[in-house]
Amino acid sequence: MTLAEAPAEVQLAVDLIALLEVNGVSPELALAALAIVTRDFECKREREDGSLKPGA
Repeated sequence: MTLAEAPAEVQLAVDLIALLEVNGVSPELALAALAIVTRDFECKREREDGSLKPGA
């Protein structure tokens, strides 16, 4: 399987890793930033899920 055939989340992960590495971001800083991004997107997903429920 080539990267072009990989699932979208794999392609995005590869792009993000490359971006972080090219910019010399340390693993510690990358992980801390990704934890913030994870929390942000989890909140967004919860808001979206809530808006899809009847009577919400």
